[in-house]
Amino acid sequence: MDTQMQLLVFANWSTLLVSMVLKFPQILSVMAAKSAEGLSLNSVLLELSGFLVFLRYQIYYDYPMETYLEYPMLIAQDAVLLLFIFHFSGSLKSAVTYVGMFVALWNLLVLRKWMIDVALNLCTVISASSKVLQLQYLWKTKDSGQASALTWAFATYTSATRIFTTLMTTGDKAVLLRFVVVLFLNAWVTLVIMKYKKKKSTKVE
Repeated sequence: MDTQMQLLVFANWSTLLVSMVLKFPQILSVMAAKSAEGLSLNSVLLELSGFLVFLRYQIYYDYPMETYLEYPMLIAQDAVLLLFIFHFSGSLKSAVTYVGMFVALWNLLVLRKWMIDVALNLCTVISASSKVLQLQYLWKTKDSGQASALTWAFATYTSATRIFTTLMTTGDKAVLLRFVVVLFLNAWVTLVIMKYKKKKSTKVE
């Protein structure tokens, strides 16, 4: 096995392993604090929408499974995180409405080929918007609350590895653009969370 192939295998498997626990630090933080303070509901909703669109696109075009296998796990983790956010905000009943919307989205995307193609381009905007909303929330509150820097650092890593695996496999430019944008914004959110957590710990001292 040549070096490039070894790197590809490592990138795929490390991305999968990291994604299996990517949201765990965030979920555990929310559970421990019994609060979703510091998290933007709209950001998580948009992120989940972006994950669903991206997964549907990959399946539709029959891309290699190893290049998107983490997405079902990310979707499941986001769903759990959303349930906790709804629970601690006292609006758990709202979850049913969103489940219906996501199921409808999943089925509508593949009615026409142009719909799934347009959806992927919008997916980049959706994914970027979810990160921007989280950044805005942090800037507004100037408090990272229960936002987990480790979760966002994990997301930054998986975005970087997916740039490499996409270049090595499908070369899909729309997919590459999405990962480049998401990499930049994930890293930015990570740094902002760390900044506010450092300020908070300094004040406590």
